[in-house]
Amino acid sequence: MSEPLRPKFWERVSLTQMTRPEWEALCDGCGKCCLNKLEDEDTGEVDLTCIACRLLDGETCRCSRYETRHDFVPECIVLTAETIPEHLYWLPRTCAYRLLHLGRTLPDWHPLITGDPDSVHHAGVSVRGMTVSETEVDDDDWDDHIIAEPL
Repeated sequence: MSEPLRPKFWERVSLTQMTRPEWEALCDGCGKCCLNKLEDEDTGEVDLTCIACRLLDGETCRCSRYETRHDFVPECIVLTAETIPEHLYWLPRTCAYRLLHLGRTLPDWHPLITGDPDSVHHAGVSVRGMTVSETEVDDDDWDDHIIAEPL
């Protein structure tokens, strides 16, 4: 049985004090962090593409192999409270980890607020139905798949 979540833990404890289940519950399931990004080497600007990691399930917006993802995608980032600052530039603007790190609140549509795991999809913030697998796009064509972040 999984450890219970403390009521409104995201308002009461810091990211570093969260239990593993609480940390995992912060993920809203938008899938945006699993989209490939293009970084301009000169400016450092990061563009989002609709090209998803091969492990992203485009319907659930969750990793299809989350616990063993590094066996398939060794470069997949492990986000921790300590590493958020170095990854802040590519975290989605609506990401709960980013928001709490910056001292902000969770959005009204976040599943922890609504109690509905699909609220992120109903709010139109997820990438459900808009991705293409990285296995289907030639590297030279990634520029053709740049998108605006769903907000």
